[in-house]
Amino acid sequence: MSNMPKPDTNPQHALLIEQVRQIADGLAQTFAPFCEVVVHDLRDPEHSVLAIHNNLSGRAASDPATELGRARIADAGYPQVVANYANHFADGRPAKSTSIGIKDADGHYIAALCMNVDLSLFRPLQSALAQFNATDAGAVRESLDPANAETIRRRIDQFTTGRATSPQLLKADDRRALMRELQAEGFLEVRRAMEIAAAHLGISRATAYNDIKQVF
Repeated sequence: MSNMPKPDTNPQHALLIEQVRQIADGLAQTFAPFCEVVVHDLRDPEHSVLAIHNNLSGRAASDPATELGRARIADAGYPQVVANYANHFADGRPAKSTSIGIKDADGHYIAALCMNVDLSLFRPLQSALAQFNATDAGAVRESLDPANAETIRRRIDQFTTGRATSPQLLKADDRRALMRELQAEGFLEVRRAMEIAAAHLGISRATAYNDIKQVF
């Protein structure tokens, strides 16, 4: 008697896996060349790699499932999404990985979509940015921003966040309500406060002063 598993002829399984393949293709094109995208067919753990895009790990189609894939096969309660975990490629390069399990209507894992980002590709950029952003802590201290300007901007952002919008999209009535609050809280006593507020709101100073006149 053969020990070979019976082929899965469930058409819904085939449809699900085909959709995962299409999603993998789209993700791979979007995040090339930094992200390897792999589709696993968990119905066949010994040959689970069904498709591999932007190959960074050196694996090939029909390679076996990883430890995580086998854990999902063994336990339907295994987390469906395991995101941003530390990993590494066979040659030691550091990676950041995300694995998404795909279940059928009965709650069994039949596939997985995995993404592996090669972090080593970003090291030169990180080094360049760190050097560019470095400042001399012992140098003369100077601010190019008027005193309390950032505080005014944060208060405006707080107001607009509460209305699920952005400063530039505030309606006239909301702007006037904002001006009323800024005035009541003393923000408009700051030097150049109206200029700072107008710039952050994306309006002219004349419009800002007109809003104030409408309020008081």
